[in-house]
Amino acid sequence: MVSFSYLVLLLLVVVHAGEALKCYECNSRNDTACANEVPPDSLKKDCSEHVEGHKYKLCRKIVQTIEYEVNGLKPDTRIIRSCGWDDSSYFQNCYQRSGFGGRQEVCTCSTDFCNGAPISSVAAILVTSLVFLPRLIV
Repeated sequence: MVSFSYLVLLLLVVVHAGEALKCYECNSRNDTACANEVPPDSLKKDCSEHVEGHKYKLCRKIVQTIEYEVNGLKPDTRIIRSCGWDDSSYFQNCYQRSGFGGRQEVCTCSTDFCNGAPISSVAAILVTSLVFLPRLIV
């Protein structure tokens, strides 16, 4: 029973129930700092500040690669980070799309500023917490 209580407490700390989601919002074409592995604090945004902010339930990171010159755009790679609301089957997953001249990888997540760190880092923190949690209970 005690271990279940600690697990619930850990989940409440991780999820922040009832609070507005916060994400990085930027485009590396306009601000090169957006391409940093962890963007600066100046790019943080409270998603509830958007029009209809209650709809925003995830953070999104898009890596967009333009492979060939298209419509005057030279080959380039851009990072686009934003708040999002699409909770389809891709929620908390990554998917790839491609078309004429380019491709993109889109990853979504649902914790504050999760679109600023590699998804594997977020997972590693959660797994590490769950591994050490039983030792704290004893």
